[in-house]
Amino acid sequence: METEKQWEDMTWQERREVRFGKWLDAPGVRFKDEAARQRYRERVTRYIKAIKLEEPDRVPVNLPAGYLPASWAGYNLGQVMYDYDKLADAWYRFNQEMQPDSASGPGLVYPGRVLEIIGHKLHKWPTHGLPDDAPMYQYLEGVYMQADEYDDFNMNPTDYWLRTFLPRTASGFEGFQYLAPFSPVLTNPLGWILSASRPEVQQSLQNLLDAGSEIRRWAQAVGGVSRRLLEEGFPPFGGGMAGAPFDNVSDVLRGTEGIVGDMFRRPEKIHEMMERLVPIIVRGAVRGVNNALSPVVPMPLHKGENSFMSQKQFETFYWPTFKKVLLGLIEEGIVPMPFAEGNYEPRLEVIADMPKSAIIWYFEVMDMARAKKILGNVACIAGNVPASILVTGSHDQVKESCRKLIETCAPGGGYILSGGAGMNKGDANNLKAMMEAAREYGTYSK
Repeated sequence: METEKQWEDMTWQERREVRFGKWLDAPGVRFKDEAARQRYRERVTRYIKAIKLEEPDRVPVNLPAGYLPASWAGYNLGQVMYDYDKLADAWYRFNQEMQPDSASGPGLVYPGRVLEIIGHKLHKWPTHGLPDDAPMYQYLEGVYMQADEYDDFNMNPTDYWLRTFLPRTASGFEGFQYLAPFSPVLTNPLGWILSASRPEVQQSLQNLLDAGSEIRRWAQAVGGVSRRLLEEGFPPFGGGMAGAPFDNVSDVLRGTEGIVGDMFRRPEKIHEMMERLVPIIVRGAVRGVNNALSPVVPMPLHKGENSFMSQKQFETFYWPTFKKVLLGLIEEGIVPMPFAEGNYEPRLEVIADMPKSAIIWYFEVMDMARAKKILGNVACIAGNVPASILVTGSHDQVKESCRKLIETCAPGGGYILSGGAGMNKGDANNLKAMMEAAREYGTYSK
């Protein structure tokens, strides 16, 4: 009798099939009725076939809803950040109205009270630095790691994050700078515990507890609407989040100003830190996918695009460790989905160096005909109805843009229709136009 293969003995394709099976079967989900279960399976099958470079029944659509559900429902982003009932109501009704191929969930709507409790400094948000009706957040890039602290991070990332990064980026955690070093060779914990006796540390710990209680309420609302949509047949598309090591260093820690100087003054420190981050990113993504249904991991990319760095710099600083992350995820049966923000057209030949049908490349600015030509036999591609058309165009203009994309990218399979960016404001009927276009122009003949 043939025994079941163990995970460690499987190829990446076999591991992915296990994950695809979980996505398709949705174990533990109590669907509303048999029709909902059938809709769910049809939608997931649509995505799986596209990922495998096969032809599904029609082109799948990943709606770029962004934060639009809030205004569509008569609220604004600031309101749903603080009122979780309104948050759940908006996203539930929006999905019911749009009937997307995958659920547009509210997981990227930050809980405002949590940000207040921790004294969050990395963003401005509605009512906190932005107008009450602002449609999205504004990231506040800064130098949160000094040039001489690379070695501190590489020696112990957890300790650096706890005692240095958090106190700099959240005023509610400033007390953690007074904790004793969090060392893996610590044999007697009493000294570390003693450092927690300081009033500043205890206040930060209390802030952490308060934030934890509040974020539980937010998570219950987000999880509740996601579960309800799932039971009605709307599958999740992403299962976690990851990114490129260079972006982790530049976006979050050194900032644009810092990383540009470091690329010339201390390139070896950047490379050392990025290598240190590779397994951390991979393991984090694996944990996320293991706790989700979907094996697709969205990966927003920032500073690898053409206006920030040259092709030589991309091949030197960005691609080597990012490729290691991608291959690490693929080896675990995960489907990476890099979202190439900006212009990645000069990178096409480089990023084509991937196992066949292992990845989704999602493009913002791209000659999609050229992307199909270079990547079509290697990777599923997604995108890229311009945000300008989605936000300011008419229903017919959106459908025409979708039609052209489908005719260019859909032949032979391996295409997911989506937007060039999230639609945080505008006419929601333009998203309906995307669904109509897929049904009218994206059906494959059998």
